[in-house]
Amino acid sequence: MERILIVSATEKSHTMLAQFLTSCGVQAQLCYASSGAAARRALVDGVYGLVLVNTPLPDEFGHELAQTAAHDTLAGVILLARAEIADSVAERVEDDGVLVVPKPLSRVVFTQALRLTRAARRRLTGLQTENRRLQQRIEDIRAVDRAKCLLIECCAMTEPEAHAYIEQQAMKRRRTKREIAEAIIQGETPG
Repeated sequence: MERILIVSATEKSHTMLAQFLTSCGVQAQLCYASSGAAARRALVDGVYGLVLVNTPLPDEFGHELAQTAAHDTLAGVILLARAEIADSVAERVEDDGVLVVPKPLSRVVFTQALRLTRAARRRLTGLQTENRRLQQRIEDIRAVDRAKCLLIECCAMTEPEAHAYIEQQAMKRRRTKREIAEAIIQGETPG
């Protein structure tokens, strides 16, 4: 179940936002913080799908917290600001991926903001997964290239022979090319 961090100055506003989320059809585990400092501690201690910041907070306005949450987590971040200042706040935080919703809240606007935030979060999560996969592939290629260089130096193999040797050993031992390459790098002798 998704976890949502509601950051708002008062208990009354926590309750109101929780009821508003429920009325918008959101079913999630709700966590609360009453200040920017408490929210930062909560972000370090837990993983959230959404961070909802109701400005102003007692120790800061809240846009800095929203920017921090957007940069340091994969959570979607919605910042609630008075309608009179919502546009100027949005100019400060939109480049960081924070969505600003004006207060008083409209169910239609808030629901659209939730959908946009969730869609962006899913896309970001997918990109992060793809990035990890590509980083792993790069590390695999580097290890195999290092092992090929060692085989060329110590065993007088050509590059195609070293490549073929690593592939053959991987098939023969039922291990990955990277595992064979790491064994070669650690000093196992070919044979």
